[in-house]
Amino acid sequence: MTRPHTGRVVVAGASMGGLRAAEHLRAAGWTGPITVVGAEPHMPYNRPPLSKEVLAGTDSFDSLALTPKASTADVEWRLGAAVVSADLDRRRLGLEGGDVLAFDGLVAATGVRARRLNHPGPTAGRHTVRTIDDARALAGALVPGARVVVVGAGFIGCEVAATALGLGVRDVTVVDPEPLPMLRALGDPLARELLRRHTERGVRFALGDGVAGFSGADRVTGVVLGDGTTLSADVVVEAVGSVPNTEWLQGNGLDLSDGVRTDRHLRVGGLPHVVAVGDVARFPNARYDGVPRRVEHWSIPTDTARHAARVLAAHLAGGEPDPAPFAPLPTFWSDQHDLRLQSFGSPALGMADVRVLEGDLTGDAVVGYHDDGTLVGVVALGGPAAVGAAARHRAQLVRQPVPTA
Repeated sequence: MTRPHTGRVVVAGASMGGLRAAEHLRAAGWTGPITVVGAEPHMPYNRPPLSKEVLAGTDSFDSLALTPKASTADVEWRLGAAVVSADLDRRRLGLEGGDVLAFDGLVAATGVRARRLNHPGPTAGRHTVRTIDDARALAGALVPGARVVVVGAGFIGCEVAATALGLGVRDVTVVDPEPLPMLRALGDPLARELLRRHTERGVRFALGDGVAGFSGADRVTGVVLGDGTTLSADVVVEAVGSVPNTEWLQGNGLDLSDGVRTDRHLRVGGLPHVVAVGDVARFPNARYDGVPRRVEHWSIPTDTARHAARVLAAHLAGGEPDPAPFAPLPTFWSDQHDLRLQSFGSPALGMADVRVLEGDLTGDAVVGYHDDGTLVGVVALGGPAAVGAAARHRAQLVRQPVPTA
């Protein structure tokens, strides 16, 4: 026998993961009240275009807004007030400003923030790209003639470098301690080809060395490398990763060493009334080896929200979740210059065995990543033909059996 839907679910975090959690709670049959709390003053919005179309000015900031489904029309939104503390046993959340929210079910969806470099030097002129406000500030600084140094050759760093050149900024240098851009995400063959294509289009690279500091008095004028070299800069973009927003959960005996660790059903700390979704969740993926990992890909907020909402709604109704473990197929893409990178699966688990499956790396290509001979991820590089070919290999990944134990 199930209980009626009384009490309240609070979603801590008002980005895509928070919105999708509210939508999927309704889809899972939860009819009780839902409150979504967010630190930013904005309703949920799409973040990937911040470093590409929106930064380039081809899309407006208004176009980022996500449209909630009609089923969430009665959801209460409390924006501009971050969650600062939690008592999971007593089911209480403390908000910035002193308010306290009681809950029967909790969704941790607080995501991540941009990591900042803690080096000596001025802070004016240094930017990150994580929020609408970040992108607005950076867009105003990317003017023709500006000298731009991007610290970090991952997704965001490479995208910003390409966007800056497209805006007419002709002096763009990317710094990274790794020997190749996006090496950890793509492996050596693709990373080497990506370096060639960026360099061919005018991006400079200072690879194999890190940042030691920043020069300038009131405003940054240069980036000092570990070998003592100074790169002149009017604008610095710090694209050096992210920090999970978990401080509000401290004191509850949880594993917060890298995000919020969950079980295979996205439940937190063995508590059936608390689940985690999106970038902040560190979960085991039954499709692979079951090791808990955070996955910062666009598809993950929706995938985690769908599963976690079903689990939480079942518990609050007095039932049990579907026994099938969580087994998403991660997906990401990245647009840089006139090319697209499209990935399905988990290439990072197959770096020891990388093969070109279709095409040629100097043109359109699909690269496969294998673990013990089994395809675990594919990445396409190029135009629509390569992306379409990668989608065919995605079907092979989906068909692979998922262990149930």
